[in-house]
Amino acid sequence: LWVSLGILVALPGITFIATGMPLSWDVPVLKGFNFKGGMAIKPEFLALWLALSLYTACFIAEIVRAGILAVSHGQTEAAFALGLRPNRALQLIIIPQALRVIVPPLCSQYLNLTKNSSLAIAIGYMDITATLGGISLMQTGKEMETMLIVMGVYLVISLLISSFMNWFNHRIKLTER
Repeated sequence: LWVSLGILVALPGITFIATGMPLSWDVPVLKGFNFKGGMAIKPEFLALWLALSLYTACFIAEIVRAGILAVSHGQTEAAFALGLRPNRALQLIIIPQALRVIVPPLCSQYLNLTKNSSLAIAIGYMDITATLGGISLMQTGKEMETMLIVMGVYLVISLLISSFMNWFNHRIKLTER
């Protein structure tokens, strides 16, 4: 219970700090004829979030569509012959089989999302590349070492995503009886 509660509280907090605290909240106060404070989100973060979400969602939707269509139509007919409703057939028969086809390209898409997030500097949002690279470059003046650190951070993030997706792919693979 405590581990899951810790993960539930810690991960959003770490993400919030790692993204540069794009959302701020103050108590609204009436100043003259206008309110000051409240909830504010950085426009650069909103633009980045919308662009990456829409771009990646299109690819993921196509991956899921292709995975569902990869399941034989006979499986759907067999589910209907057993008396399953369309939603239950999708949930119990189609999706578990489609996941075996969906997971490998989905892993690649998540890795692409990680790499595409470095384009945030183009719209003026300080992401990992700009923050880590800019701070250490200004402090030390060593370009090569700074870029190696940034590459190492992206490598660790990519390896974590890849290892999780490989673990998930291993869990859903077809087992022999």
